[in-house]
Amino acid sequence: MLYEKNIQRIYQYDVVVAGGGPAGVCAAVSAARQGAKTLLIERFGILGGMMTSGHVDPILGNVAPGTMYDEIISRMTQLHPGVEPQITRNGVEQHVDPEEAKILLLNLVKESGAECFLQSSVVDVIKEDDEIKGVIISTPTGLAAVYGKCVIDCTGDGFLAAAAGAEYKIGRESDGLCQPNTIEFVVNHVDEASAITCFGGSDPVRLKNGGSYVELCKQANIRGELPPNVSIVRLHKTFYSGERSVNATQVNQFNSLSLAEIAEADLLLRNQITCILGFLRKNVPGYEKCRIKSSASTLGVRETRRIIGEYVLRDSDIEQGRKFEDVVVHNAWFLIDIHNPNGGGQAEKFSHPAKPYDIPMRSLIPLKLENFLVAGRCISGTHRAHASYRVMAICMAIGEAAGVMAALCADREISPRRLNPKEVQQILISRGIHLFQ
Repeated sequence: MLYEKNIQRIYQYDVVVAGGGPAGVCAAVSAARQGAKTLLIERFGILGGMMTSGHVDPILGNVAPGTMYDEIISRMTQLHPGVEPQITRNGVEQHVDPEEAKILLLNLVKESGAECFLQSSVVDVIKEDDEIKGVIISTPTGLAAVYGKCVIDCTGDGFLAAAAGAEYKIGRESDGLCQPNTIEFVVNHVDEASAITCFGGSDPVRLKNGGSYVELCKQANIRGELPPNVSIVRLHKTFYSGERSVNATQVNQFNSLSLAEIAEADLLLRNQITCILGFLRKNVPGYEKCRIKSSASTLGVRETRRIIGEYVLRDSDIEQGRKFEDVVVHNAWFLIDIHNPNGGGQAEKFSHPAKPYDIPMRSLIPLKLENFLVAGRCISGTHRAHASYRVMAICMAIGEAAGVMAALCADREISPRRLNPKEVQQILISRGIHLFQ
């Protein structure tokens, strides 16, 4: 092992989860609740990924009842009695306060019995032949080796899977381009008496003068008043009156797996925030006095690696609402939401709603790797299928299923591909999760 002389500590767990975003938190809590000695590793000083560091509000997507997603939403909404979720063409938009989520998710992990290493990055896998034995992590006190009977990659980018030599795809099949990157931000001092909300480019929202807000954004983009490729400024309500979460900044054709391009994208996006703020103040009623309250502390990445697994979720599975015998997430639903990889707006004229579909256990099991799972947006699927299942509500349910799978594998000392799906399903159903209704 190249790192052997620099390893400061060695740890041993049943289940090791890399990445503390929505999928990783749910995977770790799920495995710990199943009795596995579990470690969650997160590179930032907070948990939550896009929910917290990424400032993504609202939580989008839906799954069948009974998952940890329902539990997390219930805990959040109990802090805000009387505030109802928004119902849009995107479905139910559940609010999230990033500051409250930082506390809530840490408590959730602690209560489950899982351990958590913050400010610790995974840097490599420990591998013998095709078996993943653990990970190498960089900690504030140096390098450490963490061994596990089953490892779950919840890094979003599928970093560990790629390091282990897994097969993967990036971007759309025609040219390899990925969906654009974004930095989300929140504005306050919004006048609710006249302010609009807008979920996207197909939202028919009208201004007080009767004009189309979507057309206003398009014309501002043409005039250069909005940044290149920013042809719609999405405005979502938050838990608080006088605020909007703004999803608008956009850079195309930047490789968010490249150090140099990450820095350049971040610089361009943060400069776009100032421009978008000026557009809102000048053109949109109710936003005349708005100002930036907060912004994401990390790049918002929609798409990178998709790890090829035992089953690749296809476009037709999402479009036709396919059900699977080895289902571990039931009735997943969101738009086939492809932000244009090569321009503004959407890649397709209309973001077609998927029909509620299942995610099979096989899509979490990478080819040719043992004792290893993926969860979250990096599971096995096509570019268009990924555009639906990449959102947080669905990723949480995928993580929960992966946690059950990993705990069973650790207990029986078998690899995930040897699991009986019915045993996994039985545990999920015993938790109150709907898998067949």
